Amino acid sequence: MPNYRGDGRELRTIKDILTHNAGYAPEVKFFTKENTLGSAFFSQNEERTKELILTKVPFAVARSTKRIYSDTDYMLLGMIIEKITAMPLDLYTEYNIYQPLSLENTLFKPLQKGFRKNQFAATEIHGTTRGNRVNFENVRTYVLQGEVHDEKAYHSLAGVAGHAGLFSTGQDLAVLTQVLLNRGGYGHKFLFTEEVIDQFIKPDDGNGTYGLGWRRANNGDRKWHFGPYASSSAYGHTGWTGTATVIDPEHDLAIILLTNARHSEIEGDDNNYQFKGKQFETGKYGSVISLVYEAVLDNRTR
Repeated sequence: MPNYRGDGRELRTIKDILTHNAGYAPEVKFFTKENTLGSAFFSQNEERTKELILTKVPFAVARSTKRIYSDTDYMLLGMIIEKITAMPLDLYTEYNIYQPLSLENTLFKPLQKGFRKNQFAATEIHGTTRGNRVNFENVRTYVLQGEVHDEKAYHSLAGVAGHAGLFSTGQDLAVLTQVLLNRGGYGHKFLFTEEVIDQFIKPDDGNGTYGLGWRRANNGDRKWHFGPYASSSAYGHTGWTGTATVIDPEHDLAIILLTNARHSEIEGDDNNYQFKGKQFETGKYGSVISLVYEAVLDNRTR
C-alpha cells in the first residue's frame, strides 16, 4: 500500500493487523461529524474513507504495546485484499470462495443482488438510532433488514468492508466451517493448505486467546464465548449483532449461533443503555454453546 506511510505505518505488519497489535483505537466513527477525531475525519464516501484509513487515522498506542480489538484493522485488511487482487472485496470473495463452494446465500450487499428484505432477520428496530438516542447525517430510522448494520461499513464504505457487511445462512456457514474442519477443502474444492490453517489457528505468542484473525478457547480463558467444554484447540469468533461460531477440531465439531439480539427494545438513558435481547439466554453465547457440547458429548458416551 504505497500511501500507507508516516507515523510508524511502515513498521506495521499483516500479523500486527490480524492480531490487533497495530495500535489502532477500537473504531473511528467516520459516519458522523461528532466522532472523537473531529470533522476532518467525517466521511460518508468510500474513497475518502479509505484515504483517511491509509494516511490519516492515528494510532492510539505504540505497536505491540497493548492489544486493542479494532475495526480499523479489518477495514485495512479488506483494502489490502483489494490491492493484491485488483478486485473489490465482495467480488473477490464471491468468485473465489463462495461460488466455488456453491454458496448462493453468502455475499455482501444482498439487496443489490436480487434478494428481498423479507428474506433477512431484522437487526435493529429503529435503524441505528438506538431507540432515538443517536442522530447523525443520513442516519437510518427504519427497521434494518438485508443491510449491514455497522454504520462505518454502511455509510463510509458503501456496504463492503473487511470488518462487516457479509450476510449468510446457517447452512452456508456449515459448509465454511466444514472447510476448516477438513483443513482446507470441501468435496472436490481445495481452498488452502494445512500449513495455512495451522498458521492461522495456532496461539499467538503474546496472548493465546488470539490466532490470526481468530479468537481461541485457550484452556478456558474465554468461557463466555466457548463455554467450559471446548478443547484447547477450539477457535471461532463473535459478531456484534448477536452471532458466534466455534470450530473445535478435537471434537470434529462446529457450532454456529445466529441471533438478532440487537433487534429488541433498549433500556437505559441516552448515555447508558442496553439491548434487552442481549439479556436473553441466546445473548450469552457460552451458555448456548455449552448446551450443544453437552448434547454431543452425552450422545457419544451412550
